[in-house]
Amino acid sequence: MHKTTNRIKNEKKTVGVMITMYCSSRHGGKKDNLCYGCTNLLSYALIRIDNCVYGAIKPSCEKCPIHCYNDVSREQIRKIMRYSGPRMIFYHPILAFKHLIKNINSNNK
Repeated sequence: MHKTTNRIKNEKKTVGVMITMYCSSRHGGKKDNLCYGCTNLLSYALIRIDNCVYGAIKPSCEKCPIHCYNDVSREQIRKIMRYSGPRMIFYHPILAFKHLIKNINSNNK
């Protein structure tokens, strides 16, 4: 698999895991059965990742000069990342590490 494809795949997997963790804790959702709002947010986020103008070299969304999420979705994602981010290290350490490295690399650009 091409390196570009892996980066996008990891980005999608990470956002999916974070939304699932949040939904499970806050709304009683399950991996394959998220609540309506979280399902919509996940679909929206995946579309945004697919359509990112930066492609595989995109910075972390927090550091991106182009904010492609609408204001409501952006605030929802922030809330989810604040909740899920610290917990990722315990439940998904490899994804958490990759996400951390990506954020560090985004800060250095």
